Parts: sequence; structure tokens; C-alpha cells
Amino acid sequence: MPAPEAEPLPVLEALHSTPARRYLSPEPIPDEVIWAILDAAVRGPTGGNVQGWGWVVVTDPAVKQQVAGWYLEGWNRAYGSRRDEILAAPPGPDGLSRPSFLAAEHLAHHIAEAPVWIFPVLRHAAAARSPRLGSSIYGAVQQLILAARAHGVGTTLTTLYSGHEDEVRELLGLPEDALTMGLLPLGYPARGRWAQPKRRPVEEVVHWDQWGATRPRP
Repeated sequence: MPAPEAEPLPVLEALHSTPARRYLSPEPIPDEVIWAILDAAVRGPTGGNVQGWGWVVVTDPAVKQQVAGWYLEGWNRAYGSRRDEILAAPPGPDGLSRPSFLAAEHLAHHIAEAPVWIFPVLRHAAAARSPRLGSSIYGAVQQLILAARAHGVGTTLTTLYSGHEDEVRELLGLPEDALTMGLLPLGYPARGRWAQPKRRPVEEVVHWDQWGATRPRP
């Protein structure tokens, strides 16, 4: 059965209007949509066309509840313990804004309610030490996010469970050499809108030929 028709969406419009979506409805996502999203993901770049990846789709509530506890632990360690400090800080171009913090906090407490999780997994990565390891899968992950957007499905890439990577690998039955490269909880957005994420102006972060050299933008 073909997937429900995706929204026709110009590439640049999608690139400029796909923020992290963290308020996710528990409404089921049809399997055909998940397959279509993953079929777009695996068209993404992979070093040497090795395709040394796997994509673990999780819908089992028991698995999600177990990982959700580890995720909340990671959230509390990284951000939750500084809640008052973060929320009291004046708004600025860097760091978590108040709305972003509250959305991330909501996800930390409700991630198990997202109907579908996807773990991108990379083979021969468990013992690797290269900081560029993700270059063989993160392009495909972004394609997954954009394909989800075209189907009206929201998601975000997160790794706050990673303090329990070994337990997650065992829970998912991964091969010994495999490593999870993140978690994408998928769901139809329950709050918010597709809008351009706020970022520092591109002119502030682009360097020409060497670091610190600038060029006026036409």
C-alpha cells in the first residue's frame, strides 16, 4: 500500500521551516508513512557508499518506558538541575531560550508518548574514536527529518539517553560493533508550527578563506 501523499514542498522552503518539534501527539503514524520516511533517509550520503547503518524502529511501550527513564536522567543531569538558572537568564542569541527549554523539558517528561522512535545505528562504530564518525550517517538523519516534515510528522534528534548507551544497545539487541547515533521520537505535532528556527545571522558565522576573514553579503 503506498504511503499517504506527502506535502509538495520546495527544498529550500523545507530547509528553512523545519525546527525541532518536541510537543508530539500520541496519535499513531501509519506504517506506510514510516517506511516512506526511512526510504528517503537511506538515500542520504554515506562514506564510500558503505551504508554501514541500520535503523531501529521502536513502538514497544516497554522498551520506550525503559529508555525514557534513562533519557529523563540525562535531561536532569544536563539541564533539569539548572532549571531555575536557565529560566531566569535574559534572552540572548545563544543557549536555550525559555520556550526552547520548556519544549525540551516537555519532551524529557513525555518522550515515551511519541508513537514511533527511530534509532539511527552505525556498524563498526562501538570502538571507534574518530570525532568525524557521524559523517557517514547524519546526512541521512537530516533527510529523515525533512521527509518526516513533508509527511506532517515532527521530530528532533537527541542523545540525552547516551549515558546508558551500553544498556540501550543490549535492550535493542544491537550487534556488538554497533553504536546508536541518536534518537528521533516521531509524532504529529501537538503544539507549535513549522517555522524558521531562530539562528545567529549567517554573516556572523561565515568565514572566507580563513577564520575571521569576512565578506559583505550581497
